[in-house]
Amino acid sequence: MYPYPCYWPQWQKPMPCHWYPSNPYYADWSNRSYRPYGNMVLQDYGPRPIVVNIDQATKQNSNYRTALWTGEHFQVTLMSIPPGDDIGLEVHPTTDQFIRIEDGEGLVQMGDGPDSLDFQAMAYDDFAVMIPAGKWHNITNTGDRPLKVYVIYAPPEHPYGTIHVTKADAQESTEAP
Repeated sequence: MYPYPCYWPQWQKPMPCHWYPSNPYYADWSNRSYRPYGNMVLQDYGPRPIVVNIDQATKQNSNYRTALWTGEHFQVTLMSIPPGDDIGLEVHPTTDQFIRIEDGEGLVQMGDGPDSLDFQAMAYDDFAVMIPAGKWHNITNTGDRPLKVYVIYAPPEHPYGTIHVTKADAQESTEAP
């Protein structure tokens, strides 16, 4: 299919690229001949290796939260926040967090307590937000379309395979014993 070989780890024999679609550890959905745009299966692929078009995966996600990859030391989740809604005021005492906006806009708020969100900034497509462990934070969708973000937690914050269709589902799961 391709005029060049695809490279595998040095201990394995190189194989032609047309073998990759059957390889469960390879998930590059940019080749539309076998994965048309929008047909990606959104599930937790961790902790096995994966290559993914994160922009495409993030924009495709329509759930409030979908764990895309959960490893031992960090986790990637996809989020879709409806217009006028927010991620929800929260704090992660021992977990640093990275949020990248792929589509939409929002008001970022952070502070040392839930009533002292003294840091505020607007963020748009291609902006990144770094949240230190112990900081209260929230992002409110101020646009007219869903806010599409991906989040990196270090260490992982949610159980392997987490999917919350709505914000209410996420809140309910944190209240469950």
